[in-house]
Amino acid sequence: MSALTRFFFTPVYAPPSMWSVVNWWESRRAIYNVTVGAAGILTLVTITLLSWIHPHPLPLRLPIGPVLIYALMANVFYTFGSVADVFIHRTWGPEYAVVGPTMFRYGFVFSVGLTLLPIPLAVMMWVARLIFW
Repeated sequence: MSALTRFFFTPVYAPPSMWSVVNWWESRRAIYNVTVGAAGILTLVTITLLSWIHPHPLPLRLPIGPVLIYALMANVFYTFGSVADVFIHRTWGPEYAVVGPTMFRYGFVFSVGLTLLPIPLAVMMWVARLIFW
């Protein structure tokens, strides 16, 4: 079994306590932050390059404020995942332990996809600027 498979598809178990649910989520936070951060850097680099390679380049400044707010909100929503997992575990019991890893997988993919979403939008804008130039 590959490391990626073990990371995303851990065998479902009945966590003995609420703290073990939170620890499961927190053990994955660093990789989540690195991956979403790398996607953000790729997005910023791509948008910057697209703004430079046009016949009429656009001045572009790095939006530090919105980037930091986005990073903070990504972590706030990540924390909501563990809160929801604890709530589900406490409300419906350990037989719903599969919900936590499933929420993690979908949330991980959604976060990376949302972070990369400006790339196709910037490409479409670049093509539109090129066509109407």
